[in-house]
Amino acid sequence: MTVTFNVEGIMCSGCENRINNALKDIEGVISVNASHKTKTVTVEMTKDITKILKDKIEALGFDVID
Repeated sequence: MTVTFNVEGIMCSGCENRINNALKDIEGVISVNASHKTKTVTVEMTKDITKILKDKIEALGFDVID
């Protein structure tokens, strides 16, 4: 299962790394790809943890756009 979030505030590779590192350790996450070029975060997961992921991205100071 894969979900892609549109995220405002990803400005550089440092932002990408913050998001990737924060999300990769959440149970159920297989892979994370944050991109400042496309302003997206794509997560492959074993179960639906979409709300947990969205909350974590926002807790890092980024805005998830619905």
